Amino acid sequence: MHTSDNFKGICWMVASMGAFALEDAFVKAAARQLPIGQLLMMFGLGGMLAFAAFPRRGGVGLLHPAARSKAMLVRAGFEFVGRLFYVLAIALTPLSSATVILQATPVLVVLGASVYFRESVGWRRWVAVVMGLVGVLVVLRPSAADFSWLSLLTLVGMVGFAGRDLASRAVSPLLTTRHLGFYGFLTIVVAGALYGLWEGRALVRPTVTSTAAVASAVAIGVLAYACLMKAMRTGDIATVTPFRYTRLLFGVGLGVVAFNETVDTPMLLGCAIIAGAGLFIAWSGRRRR
Repeated sequence: MHTSDNFKGICWMVASMGAFALEDAFVKAAARQLPIGQLLMMFGLGGMLAFAAFPRRGGVGLLHPAARSKAMLVRAGFEFVGRLFYVLAIALTPLSSATVILQATPVLVVLGASVYFRESVGWRRWVAVVMGLVGVLVVLRPSAADFSWLSLLTLVGMVGFAGRDLASRAVSPLLTTRHLGFYGFLTIVVAGALYGLWEGRALVRPTVTSTAAVASAVAIGVLAYACLMKAMRTGDIATVTPFRYTRLLFGVGLGVVAFNETVDTPMLLGCAIIAGAGLFIAWSGRRRR
């Protein structure tokens, strides 16, 4: 792979992570006025319309039978859990801590790949997996006096996202990014409707500010997804993938600047452990190839 392609891929990846962090910030801002269920439905509907408008480019239609396969249903289940609990996490807990914990998702994906796809991991990568999970515990601080059970929302969301990523590997190659995005956001609409019924809160009339926040989250989220796909197709994957961890900088920075959150030593330590474990896994995978 040419050096210039790797540089372009890195730039696309950094842009994607910055956009995903902005998406989280807009969702958190909208959650200040909108009930969580209503927010999820608005966000999901916007994303569905955006991906439905994507050019078809010779692929199969959105209603192709492969979209109703077992793999897609499993993926939708994990998407449901991941999106619902992560939105609850960024709405109810500091954005910075939620962002840090979420970055352990690749570590969990490696663990899942070993268990469900019988992939060879090796003892060094197992050590990295354990260290990544230790980093999550450092951020959570379950034994500390200021521990909040709400922090576990991000942990459940992380498990959902990891399961979604693993299930995506079993999805038919006939289904493109357009299909995955459309049905992923459809799942968010369902999650919002069910959570709204459970929550029992009446729908509210969105203000101009909250509507703009949701619209911005959708637009930036679609842009982030497009940048991510561009990054993964431009440059060597093993070179580009580690730059996913720039999302830590963006997420923590937005939490501090936009929401007046504080970052303490345990969070920074956990951040370093999680990022270090993920980078080692990426480096180890590149070395094996």
